[in-house]
Amino acid sequence: MDTLFNTNFENFESSHFEPQVKLRAQTYDLQESNVRLCLTVVNTVGFGDQMNKQESYQPVVDYIDRQFESYLQEELKIRRSLHNYHDSRVHVCLYFISPSGHSLKSLDLVTMKKLDSKVNIIPVIAKADTISKSELHKFKIKIMSELVSNGVQIYQFPLDDETVAKVNTTMNGHLPFAVVGSTEEVCVGNKMVKARQYPWGVVQVENESHCDFVKLREMLICVNMEDLREQTHTRHYELYRRCKLEEMGFKDTGPECKPVSLQQTYETKRQEFLVELQKREEEMRQMFVQRVKEKEAELKDAERELQSRFEQLKRLHAEEKAALEEKRRLLEEDQSSFSKRRAAAQLLQAQSLTANGKKDKDRKK
Repeated sequence: MDTLFNTNFENFESSHFEPQVKLRAQTYDLQESNVRLCLTVVNTVGFGDQMNKQESYQPVVDYIDRQFESYLQEELKIRRSLHNYHDSRVHVCLYFISPSGHSLKSLDLVTMKKLDSKVNIIPVIAKADTISKSELHKFKIKIMSELVSNGVQIYQFPLDDETVAKVNTTMNGHLPFAVVGSTEEVCVGNKMVKARQYPWGVVQVENESHCDFVKLREMLICVNMEDLREQTHTRHYELYRRCKLEEMGFKDTGPECKPVSLQQTYETKRQEFLVELQKREEEMRQMFVQRVKEKEAELKDAERELQSRFEQLKRLHAEEKAALEEKRRLLEEDQSSFSKRRAAAQLLQAQSLTANGKKDKDRKK
């Protein structure tokens, strides 16, 4: 991306051990001469690094849908400001393909199939200097054959404009573009060029006999930028908008295939909503009444259980009280009997002492 826009973007080092795919968006204001460009670059951090790659494409799809949804919400406002609205929709997806020289990975096919109805896909073979020209040519043919056989619709440069039809026809035949990127400048001949230098030679980034970088830059920035934006709005966004409005119940025609105005659709949906709301209110009321009855029954059962337990405790208390009263009565009887026996014993002892005293007096006489 630095080479493509001749700018040093902020590059954040990313780990290849991310638990899931993350999208990192950075917006830049670029200016060259009198031309200004607001560019948003979205990197898919960790894409294809997980052991389970089954849902690797989902964060990308969700991100694109969120941008469509933001634009739709702005479009549906009463007071719209689309003229100064920051359009964050993704206008092109540069899908970089590993230069294996064999075939596309299943992850690549599945992801591009999921994205082809949501974004303009331009397949790009990265690090194209790692394979020979003959292998690269065969690899390109293999990629396009697999894309066609799997029904993946990549972005085709338009042919309806006569001024660019010829060059676009030629460029469509070069897809996918094989590119090499570098921000380093190497002296080749008498001039400095962006290139990658190896022990065996120099790969010039802007030399069309070395790679397709110039073709990609020209097609992307100079020739077809407006068409990419138009395709995003008229094809991908319109598809999302139509599906979203149909989910909400809006249609262009009625049951008899007659045109239906937005006001009629709105009133119909409003009445349906009110009927559904009343139905749910009645269901909730019935549910509330049922739960109140169930709660009352539970409280009555709990009350009966408490009353039964109270009566049981009351009966046990009465029985224990009667037992204690009986023990008290017996104890009082024992005390009374003991007192009588003690009094009788004391009386006998006194009488015995008196008799002994008389005997002693008689002896002395």
